[in-house]
Amino acid sequence: MTQDLPDLPPEAFAKHDRDPDARFYAEPRFVTHIDAAAIAAVTDLYRTVVPAGGDVLDLMSSWVSHLPDEVAYASVIGHGLNAAELAANPRLSRYFVQDLNADPRLPLDAASVDAALICVAVQYLQQPVAVLTEIARVLRPGCPAVIGFSNRCFPTKAVAIWNALDGAGHAQLVNLYLQRAGFDRIEVRVLKAAGGFGDPMTAVIGWTAAA
Repeated sequence: MTQDLPDLPPEAFAKHDRDPDARFYAEPRFVTHIDAAAIAAVTDLYRTVVPAGGDVLDLMSSWVSHLPDEVAYASVIGHGLNAAELAANPRLSRYFVQDLNADPRLPLDAASVDAALICVAVQYLQQPVAVLTEIARVLRPGCPAVIGFSNRCFPTKAVAIWNALDGAGHAQLVNLYLQRAGFDRIEVRVLKAAGGFGDPMTAVIGWTAAA
């Protein structure tokens, strides 16, 4: 249970694998965690939602960011748990390594980025509202936090409540996280529906209040 989600049971954010996350991610994984069609759907979303020429924060990133190749950004700040993966990501201007489950505070100034991204990783956060509150702090007014997810994950590292829910439940849960973190407007977009060929993909987008 977290302070921001007292209505959820105490075990909701427990993990089957209770070892430190840094140990699990110590070895780099140069793979993609969703298929090509799901990646294309994410990239299309970023093309329309992430401001060109802006400062972008790519949280829980890896060696790829799924940002559109043809769009230039002022900076792309990466974060993750494996330095080798982040160093191999050509879109990143700079990066930092940090376990957000141990310390959700971001080493960034308030109102310093124009978009924040979490792709197929929100299910691993044990203090999701604290992390999203930090994201809201570092976003400029009227800017988006884009949280994308599929039905694929490392189940032993996903929190219990995520493993217990289906796709619609995941969208409702992320919506709740964003509400509790104080985002002004929230939208759910089904990027690639379940039931067809390949990986489904959904995004929940929260916008900070306009100035």
